[in-house]
Amino acid sequence: MPAFHEGEVWLVGAGPGDPGLMSLYAIYAIQNADVIIYDALVDENCLSLKAQKAKLEFVGKRGGVKSPKQPEITRKIIDYAKQGLKVLRLKGGDPFIFGRGGEEAITLAHKKIKFRIVPGVTAGIGGLAYAGIPATHREINQSVLFLTGHDEKGQLSNRIDWEAVAKAAPVIVMYMATRPFEQIQKHLLNNGRSENESIAFVMHATTKKQKVVISSLGNAIEDMQKYDVKSPAIIVVGEVVDLRPILNWMDDQEIHANESYHG
Repeated sequence: MPAFHEGEVWLVGAGPGDPGLMSLYAIYAIQNADVIIYDALVDENCLSLKAQKAKLEFVGKRGGVKSPKQPEITRKIIDYAKQGLKVLRLKGGDPFIFGRGGEEAITLAHKKIKFRIVPGVTAGIGGLAYAGIPATHREINQSVLFLTGHDEKGQLSNRIDWEAVAKAAPVIVMYMATRPFEQIQKHLLNNGRSENESIAFVMHATTKKQKVVISSLGNAIEDMQKYDVKSPAIIVVGEVVDLRPILNWMDDQEIHANESYHG
């Protein structure tokens, strides 16, 4: 394994929840860090691997709950590194997929603090796999589009070209999109997506609490309310959702809200 030096920062993806999906580098970093600055979606079982002396610092963001701002988190990372500690910035999923890892790494580079990036399994791929929904299938889609439901201000981004999004790929995978989904639904339907198109909400993906609600794009808002769809959740729109009855290998909680669901 590469040396984890004092005064160095490792930006590490812990995967979507199941500790078994962590990489060897991630486990090594957890075991050797002096301080671990971690997010809300990092499973507690991952943290149990830490050294006894290691300090844990929670900086998770949750909608509607007061939480540290990004500049404050970045400042903590820098301060610990300047103290000569081995700093682990542990994130759910992958640091560079809607995880603000790029922002933190840029600041570290500007401050001339040495860092290492350790990719992780992102929920938009790993979470769907645990739900028995492939992000791609040769007979269904040759492209897939990933988007986030909010920008740096917590709002649905006004920089998204919804006409292009609706037409760009047969499969759309959405992160952090439950709260603004009513707006997203309108954008997609107004730009040509079918209201009969299958949609899945995968909550607490890859964990023992995983729950999958399957609906149609047209009925999605009503079914979200009826079946209590909440974050954290990955949302996928497209024909690949119809493969779940064949590929569902995990004993999770499943709700077929869509009466026309044919799988």
